[in-house]
Amino acid sequence: MHGNRSRKPAKSLDKSFSDNIILLYQKKYNGFNFKHFYEYLIEEENINVSYSFVYTTLMNKGIRSPKARKATKRRLAKEKLQKEKKLENKTEEEIEIIVNNEVALEDSHPRGEKPKYFGEVTEMDGSSHLWFGGTKSCLHLATDKATNHIVGGYFDWQETLKGYYNVFKQILENYGIPYEFKTDNRTVFNYNRLNEDKRTSDKDVLTQFGYACKQLGTGIDTTSVSQAKGLIERDNETFQDRLINELKLNNITTIEGANEYLIKIFIPKFNKKFALDYKKFESVYETAPSAEKINYTLAVLTPRKIDNGNSIKFKNEYYQPYENNELKCFKSRTECLVIQAFNGELLVTIGEKVYELRKLEKHKKYSKEFDIAPEIKKEKKKYIPPMSHPWKLASFKQQMKKAHTERVYA
Repeated sequence: MHGNRSRKPAKSLDKSFSDNIILLYQKKYNGFNFKHFYEYLIEEENINVSYSFVYTTLMNKGIRSPKARKATKRRLAKEKLQKEKKLENKTEEEIEIIVNNEVALEDSHPRGEKPKYFGEVTEMDGSSHLWFGGTKSCLHLATDKATNHIVGGYFDWQETLKGYYNVFKQILENYGIPYEFKTDNRTVFNYNRLNEDKRTSDKDVLTQFGYACKQLGTGIDTTSVSQAKGLIERDNETFQDRLINELKLNNITTIEGANEYLIKIFIPKFNKKFALDYKKFESVYETAPSAEKINYTLAVLTPRKIDNGNSIKFKNEYYQPYENNELKCFKSRTECLVIQAFNGELLVTIGEKVYELRKLEKHKKYSKEFDIAPEIKKEKKKYIPPMSHPWKLASFKQQMKKAHTERVYA
């Protein structure tokens, strides 16, 4: 018997390390592959252990990597069946068949029924690819699950709120208000707790898109399982197979040209070839809102405070509130809500009123002392929409809080 038997090795780690690693993976990093999780342990959690230690710790706890190989899945399935004593008195050939069936059943994704109504479920996703030219861009796409009818599409350089707002606008203008969106868990739809300390409300896209949907009565159902929205995933593959070649064939290399071809030519052609006739289905789309309401609903809302110079800083520029071409002054640190409408128009709500925002130039455009005064054109009275519930700061803050607590792990 060796003299060191039953002695704890000098380099062994305390059991608390294992417990912390398991807890972090289950609560904070659930869904990460083991290598990615290992990198975050070192970079973010300051836990410096070997990858083999992390791998062994999680595997011993019965946690399997999302990227586990088939051989690992078979081995774990075999161990599970042995513990359950389901392999007793079985030959090697029978065991192999049982294990393979277990793995196949786990990896299977049964076909589901489609919704009954047109507009009941709209799947939405973004696909980044070399669609045209030499730079990657993102195709934002929405399809009706009942009919496989593409209801909206838009190219942007990245997966952005602007891209999904453009798709939403197409849906509202062409069909009406859909009942529900089914999306993935990307940051456009679902809040990322890892960036909680770095968030800014104007970039907090879940709140913005979710708030717009809430005003129109459209639900959002997010999922991390790509098979749960398999229709849009399949459509993305079809678009990559066909649209790229068509854009190349037509010598389209700009994002403006790609969007025009996508909306006017490709989507109608796709729907005619692959989709069911949506007119034969009963629709649950609500009546489309007015163009004016769409413009102010698909807006970016940003809480701000008025500074000592009666100005509001927004996107590195300073703005001041006006009413009927008259500057309005407010107390320093007064809370307000900046509204950037879909068409880019800027408004601000302070208290119970809506004001126009005008950019404060760094320098005057002309000097009274040295320049000839330009001819002043009479400005048309600008339309200022009435104050409404969605633009109240308290309502928006309540939506932010709700989105960040209830849907973090949706």
